[in-house]
Amino acid sequence: MPGQKFGPAWFPGAIAAGLLACGVLLILRAGGEPWFAVPAWTKRARPIAGVASVIGGLLFYVLAADRLGFHLTGLLLLTLWCRVLGAGWRISIAVSVIATLAIHMSFYKLLRIPLPWGVLERFAF
Repeated sequence: MPGQKFGPAWFPGAIAAGLLACGVLLILRAGGEPWFAVPAWTKRARPIAGVASVIGGLLFYVLAADRLGFHLTGLLLLTLWCRVLGAGWRISIAVSVIATLAIHMSFYKLLRIPLPWGVLERFAF
């Protein structure tokens, strides 16, 4: 509303201040324990490959989505991620197709946010 002393950044700022206060309290309650410890999963290859594939996949999406389109990029990335995390081919492909369609429907129909069609532009509806 006009005339108020706070704007749209007030609420996210209040949440950030609350999270900061909670973080400080957690650090103070930790006592003499180290603030950072390397978890055991970082010594195994599959979890490291999973994290690297997600980071690399997100970078790939940013670079390729406009050219290839959301649908092809999503199918490729989701299939890769499922395979890297240990799923079989049938499950990987089924999950990728269903998830890509669900995400498309959520963004395109419910939220009315267009996703890039890329090479499938002629099939856009």
